[in-house]
Amino acid sequence: MSSSSPSREAIVATARETTARGSKSFSLASRLFDRRTRERAWLLYAWCRACDDLADGQHMGGTLGEGGEIDRIRDLTDRALGGEWVGEASFDGLRLLCEEVPIPRALIDDHIAGFALDAEGWRPRTEADLIRYCHHVAGAVGEMMALVMGVPPEDADTMKSADDLGIAFQLANIARDVTEDAQGGRCYLPEEWLRELNLRSFRAQSRNGFSTALEANGEMDAVVTLTRRLADLSAQYEASAQVGARRLPFRSRWAVLAAAGIYGDIAREVARQGVAALDRRVVTSRRAKLGWVFRALKQAL
Repeated sequence: MSSSSPSREAIVATARETTARGSKSFSLASRLFDRRTRERAWLLYAWCRACDDLADGQHMGGTLGEGGEIDRIRDLTDRALGGEWVGEASFDGLRLLCEEVPIPRALIDDHIAGFALDAEGWRPRTEADLIRYCHHVAGAVGEMMALVMGVPPEDADTMKSADDLGIAFQLANIARDVTEDAQGGRCYLPEEWLRELNLRSFRAQSRNGFSTALEANGEMDAVVTLTRRLADLSAQYEASAQVGARRLPFRSRWAVLAAAGIYGDIAREVARQGVAALDRRVVTSRRAKLGWVFRALKQAL
């Protein structure tokens, strides 16, 4: 680095703060990695968080805004990967990460493609469409995390498990955020699922009074059926990912199993709460998260 370039320590410190603010679950699980892996995980998360916020017009998540800054995401990413310090800590962090870990550009582009789908107002027609979307926005990140943890790119089985874990996480998020997404004009429930249960409220994609529309149309129970379907699908991908975790070094295995349990609890809680999960955002307590840290330690051993 030149004297005018940011220091690695400064970039990592900013990424650590971004991770702590953006995801308490990932922040907790990341502490289980060895120091170098942990720092690289923060760098990857910070870039993903920045892309997500630019795409959705948010800051550290929250209410969906106008967003759609896909060209800016691509420009900053291209410049950072081209060796330029762009002055945006999250993108400078991506440059630093890719200097230390051989992450294929195809995976980075795969992730950005998911944001582009959202910007285009895309909606899944089939369950396969939904899984492909989950791969873009989360599965590709799982594969990049596997590389950060030292998995050889030619280890197809472990890379597939990492993809599956990301997909499981995203399915849990979608199940939790059905109402929030609908109020923001989005729906990730496949059209074929909606047709099966004749769900009209989602087709209208009302930004206001979504729960009221469900009640008026007598559709609450049908939506609960679909959120539970998402939770079941998430559990299937989580189980696949846990098999792949066995091949990881001990501390990485511990972190991955803890994260799988913590995020899996989101889907399980959505399924358990039923209608109540449509009226308020499901969260897991710090005590529950810490419980998974200890359970994952036992599993990893």
